Amino acid sequence: MIPFIDDHRQVYGVEPICRVLPIAPSTYYQHVARRVDPARLSARAQRDAMLCGEIRRVWEENFQVYGA
Repeated sequence: MIPFIDDHRQVYGVEPICRVLPIAPSTYYQHVARRVDPARLSARAQRDAMLCGEIRRVWEENFQVYGA
């Protein structure tokens, strides 16, 4: 829903779109704030982001294959 709101907010505005969709405007603004400032992400999301880099590194060192 967030990408949909991003795509249409200039035409309709955030609050009217949120009234139609089952989402609170504060939820949308919270997601936008997290996108702008990754420090606002939960500890789990921050750790997942760090691990994704490690997983990619190992995958690339293993000739981009998974398993034997």
